[in-house]
Amino acid sequence: MSQLPQTTAHVQITRRSWQEGAIEGEVSANGWAWHFCWRFRGGGLRVEPSVGRALICDPLSRFLEKSDYLLEPGSNYSFVIRSRL
Repeated sequence: MSQLPQTTAHVQITRRSWQEGAIEGEVSANGWAWHFCWRFRGGGLRVEPSVGRALICDPLSRFLEKSDYLLEPGSNYSFVIRSRL
């Protein structure tokens, strides 16, 4: 059985506001880079620029939902995407 492709995505949290219900940061994977803003009080996830956005939105959203209370501004995190970017 062949191994599934995977890419490691790196996340840096730049801002978190419990009052606004938002986490902002940068995510990069295999030469791609995006800025994101996640409004965890029902506002959804915004990722810019639009180039390659479809590749990162779903896995980033799952990571943020799973880890939201653990994420600290100024900290770096990573997660694996089961795809090759």
